[in-house]
Amino acid sequence: MFGSNDLRVALVTGGSGGIGKASCERLAAAGMAVAVHYAGNRSKAEAIVSSIVNAGGRALAVGGDVADEAEMVAAFDAVEAEFGGIDVVVNTAGIMLLGPLASFDLDDLDRMHRVNIRGTFVVSQQAVRRVRSGGAIINFSTSVSKLQFPGYSAYAASKGAVNAMTLILARELRGKDVTVNAVAPGPTATDLFLDGKNDDEIGGLAKVSPLERLGTPEDIADTVAFLAGPGHWVNGQIIYVNGGAI
Repeated sequence: MFGSNDLRVALVTGGSGGIGKASCERLAAAGMAVAVHYAGNRSKAEAIVSSIVNAGGRALAVGGDVADEAEMVAAFDAVEAEFGGIDVVVNTAGIMLLGPLASFDLDDLDRMHRVNIRGTFVVSQQAVRRVRSGGAIINFSTSVSKLQFPGYSAYAASKGAVNAMTLILARELRGKDVTVNAVAPGPTATDLFLDGKNDDEIGGLAKVSPLERLGTPEDIADTVAFLAGPGHWVNGQIIYVNGGAI
């Protein structure tokens, strides 16, 4: 897939926090140069870059709205200019807004779908045009589509669209030697997931898995690293990473 002297390069959207941050750190530990994407918090992204560089790795912070084609073209251009190419694109950028379908605010629906659906589509479109042979596109879905928690209908719907894009894109890339998969975490201890939940709710969610704990960002990042490297024979799959919750 890659020669021993080749530098592999990964772009991680939403790389400045949570699962994105853990994925950046894990891919850097695997020897990849990493572009840490951020939407609004440049200082957090630059702190991650500094940490990677101080540990002997190579990293770059790139900003932009994932749903804006021009901004993503500029981000991909910046990564290619710095590192010479792109091998792995990880789409962790996303937002999660919760509420029952009957009363869900339609402006919130549109805002979430713009990031989660259009953003994934725009980034995937650039990835298809840029990722080198032997590379990987890794989208982010959710286990909630199978766990069926009340209040998650709008969020799960946005990730259902990601599933469809992932499975079809893998087949559209026949002959390109680029894999396309989605990682579907279960309850994971990120700020995005824990926001607005009390201790009882968090404790109950921890019991959903037979391992009786929430996942960690590092748990999910391990799967990202597998798909980005040694797991190249895995293609066109939704990988449910949830400790056996479903």
